[in-house]
Amino acid sequence: MPVKHDLLKDLNITKEEITARRGKDQRLSQLLDSYDAVDAEVVEAESPSSGNVTDNQLKKLKEKRLLVKDKIVQRLTPAADPT
Repeated sequence: MPVKHDLLKDLNITKEEITARRGKDQRLSQLLDSYDAVDAEVVEAESPSSGNVTDNQLKKLKEKRLLVKDKIVQRLTPAADPT
């Protein structure tokens, strides 16, 4: 049975930390919402009841999820010091 991907574990951040950051950064909040939506699509596509999803479609969904995750990482990572 497919399970939801644990983004917080991947990011090594607590739920409290992400909630605080989310409250201060509307774009981060939007990205997290997008990630949750795409992750739900992946879980649905991987479920046995979704027999009409091709391997290529599933791959594209996972790539989309990864792109959103990369944008989240960028928002969470402080800008590099230019000096």
